[in-house]
Amino acid sequence: MIGIYILLIVAVAFAGWRIWRRLRFSLHMFQLHGYKVPEYARWTFKRPFDFLIRRSHVAGGVLLGAATLATDIPAQKTLAAVLLLGWTIAFASSKRYRSDNEKKPLAWTNRAKRLFGFALALILVLLLGGAAGLSLSTGLLSSLQRLLGGFLLADLIAPLAVIAAGIVLEPLEVLFRWGFKRKARAKLAAHDNLTVIGITGSYGKTSVKFIVREILSFRYNVLASPGSYNTPMGLCRVVNEMLLPEHQVLVAEMGARYSGDIRELCELVNPSIGIVTNVGVAHLESMGSVDNIEREKGDLPASISPGGTVVLNADDERVMRMADRTEASVLTVSATGRNADFSASEVQYGADGSAFTITARSGESLRFRSSLLGSHNISNILMGVAVGASMGLRLRQMAHAVAAVQPVEHRLQLRKEGAITVIDDAFNSNPVGARNAVEILGQFRTGRRVIVTPGMIELGDIEFDENRRLGEAIADNVDLAILIGPERTAAIAEGLAARGFPDDKVQVFRSLFDARDFLKQYLREGDVVLYENDLPDQYEEAA
Repeated sequence: MIGIYILLIVAVAFAGWRIWRRLRFSLHMFQLHGYKVPEYARWTFKRPFDFLIRRSHVAGGVLLGAATLATDIPAQKTLAAVLLLGWTIAFASSKRYRSDNEKKPLAWTNRAKRLFGFALALILVLLLGGAAGLSLSTGLLSSLQRLLGGFLLADLIAPLAVIAAGIVLEPLEVLFRWGFKRKARAKLAAHDNLTVIGITGSYGKTSVKFIVREILSFRYNVLASPGSYNTPMGLCRVVNEMLLPEHQVLVAEMGARYSGDIRELCELVNPSIGIVTNVGVAHLESMGSVDNIEREKGDLPASISPGGTVVLNADDERVMRMADRTEASVLTVSATGRNADFSASEVQYGADGSAFTITARSGESLRFRSSLLGSHNISNILMGVAVGASMGLRLRQMAHAVAAVQPVEHRLQLRKEGAITVIDDAFNSNPVGARNAVEILGQFRTGRRVIVTPGMIELGDIEFDENRRLGEAIADNVDLAILIGPERTAAIAEGLAARGFPDDKVQVFRSLFDARDFLKQYLREGDVVLYENDLPDQYEEAA
């Protein structure tokens, strides 16, 4: 009998570990969905047999049924305890919940801690109920049944407990958000002579942000929101925790997934300079249509008061229409030779980056050099130059700053890993940028050209067609295509086949980690690898 209780103690420890990991994983997915209950709930219920109900739950149900069939035979009691231990050990180490495979780790913010604590409390109620049943039970077998059933139910509801926590705690979070916004507005209002620059667009926001920061730092003390801090709470954190009295310029990236997002951000930081990079299909699934995206991005120029400045991309017709929505001064840029206030010509690309001539409408002209790759980056630089000019900098000053701009991490970032050349474009997920990166890869002639990609997401009804077109572009420019996720990359595979790309030059893996293990054995000196897009953890296909 003592042996059975030892087995039970070990089984309870493993079961508790499994529940903790599953709850942590559920919270991580909730965080990756921006703490939005509807999005996380849709993601959860779209995966009924991948995430919500796992094979381990079916196995636990079978064991529970087996324990129920056992009556009062001592050997069957021991067997039931052994089965419980085996179930907990076998499934506690599920690869699905391994934190060392996370691309963007769970951030244990105060909000995350509150959610985890509330969800855990709900689960403990079930476990305590099972413990109460255990103490009241007269037979060990009945106790085992209750224990196994309690752990099984607690494990099952972990994702739902996070949903419940999100719903119950939302009123409290609204109060917290209101307080953070009020503090940020007060701090900005008290900051004399601060110029706020807002940047939005479907693509290129982060790159333009850092280019603007580099250019303006030639004369001003500049704070740019780090990384992708482009939400209201992200910008509140930048203002409340990072903005100092000596800062003269705040460069704020502004993201949008839903209607009203840009307006909320503009009301928060009140920019006097606005930049719109482009209008594309990023977040088409949540925005509904490209027209809605155009309307949403246009809220930034509309918010700029007279006396301010709006910089628009003349190569994008939808962006140019936004000039009618603002009373501010408008500066236009073109990387394709269109009539604009600042335009690029005589573009040349090489192993060290690009060289091009920028001409201002005033007639001033100068040769620029940059380590950045791709024609879209020339457009990004032009936007930075337009902002710099509006704030009193001359082309020669800005040329020095542009030469010092380094590629944004994971955005067409060129680097060496031993004898291998890596083009890291993992944070790019738009059709135009993806095909541009593939064409850049095709220009290399030093070794075998390899692409690693899971394709593109959140493109709504055009997602399959755009990924198929990406497959066709890959077939024309690479020697080996490594696809991540057999289901998600089916459209890319179809595009490859349509171009007659050899089947033996296509490798498909379920995860990026598996692909990297393959590359360690495959790559040799001179090879070039393009990492094109890297999906967030919630889009990984289950093993």
